[in-house]
Amino acid sequence: MNKLLLASLILASSLLATEIPISKVSLHKFNKSVALNAQIIQLSNAQQSVTSLVAGHLEKYYVKPAQKVKEGQRVALIESIVVSKMSADYLALKKQLQATDKNYKSVKKLYEKGMTSMQELNNQEIKRSKINAQLTALESQLSTLGIKAEKLKSATANFVLYAHSAGTVSALLQPLHSSINVSEPVINLVKNQAYYIKSFLPLEYATKVKVGDKIVVKYETKDIVTHVTQILPKIDTTTQRVVVLSSVDEKVENFFINTYLKSTVYFGEESTHLAVKKSALSFFNNEWVVFVPNEEEHEEESGEEGHEEHEEGSEHGEHHEEHEAPYTLAVVKIIAEDENFVAVLGLQEGQEYVSAKSYYVKSMILKGALGEHGH
Repeated sequence: MNKLLLASLILASSLLATEIPISKVSLHKFNKSVALNAQIIQLSNAQQSVTSLVAGHLEKYYVKPAQKVKEGQRVALIESIVVSKMSADYLALKKQLQATDKNYKSVKKLYEKGMTSMQELNNQEIKRSKINAQLTALESQLSTLGIKAEKLKSATANFVLYAHSAGTVSALLQPLHSSINVSEPVINLVKNQAYYIKSFLPLEYATKVKVGDKIVVKYETKDIVTHVTQILPKIDTTTQRVVVLSSVDEKVENFFINTYLKSTVYFGEESTHLAVKKSALSFFNNEWVVFVPNEEEHEEESGEEGHEEHEEGSEHGEHHEEHEAPYTLAVVKIIAEDENFVAVLGLQEGQEYVSAKSYYVKSMILKGALGEHGH
């Protein structure tokens, strides 16, 4: 048997041993779509600085760059003379209040027995009210700093900074043991999932794309669905295109800001077309093709007599018939697409096609073509 024929038969057997998914061409609804260039960005309000509310000395970081933090998680420790004085004053006022309250009760008993004047009782009430007001003010100030006054047992200089929202630490802004001023940024946080896709839209589509339309981006091997939130009224000077922002609503790991990628925007009214799965497409001889079952393969093969005649002919040096692949290709024209399907011209409704693993079929056809010309 000719070596090329043997190789073709082995390849055909291998292909038949591989399960090739088959689907049927069907009608599918599509929006209009345009492929765009895009970039991963974060809006300015997606980044947050954790600042100190008091002046002090930076003693410790509880977090590291790139670390994820939860809302309310402690991030840094500052020692502050201001906090030390406030906590000491609070504890001193509490003791004064206890003594003043005790004096007031004693004077009130004396007044009830007619042994002191109303003026003395009023003086004690004024003293008690004044201390109460000072305590209330200090409690409020300490609470603003994240310190629970009622739990203080002794004066403390410790002021702990907390994350205002969940996110990732992007930078530690101050060196340890440095002096920190009021409202000075100490840590930068990037909020979780505060990512946007910045797509560049040709001017001709500016009035056709609307807020809420879908934009799909491929990041690594995953399709990420986003939706238009803003269409900026200003043309990007570099690209001379309209900037469209779409929000990333799903959780995506390892998103890198400023990465450039491809996006596809879907807009307008739906239209119905014959469609195949995207996984069925293959690029062959500079054309898009879909592989379909070869009808001739379904015909009954010739019997033993034909086989014997073939071998007899081979013995006499006659040209043998090459083994034909069970699939052939159909050239198609793509007219629309979405994340999973493409609308095509060149196929009929209900026609069977190879819906995945088309590289097996393409390999067989290519090797078969080489066999025909490789005498």
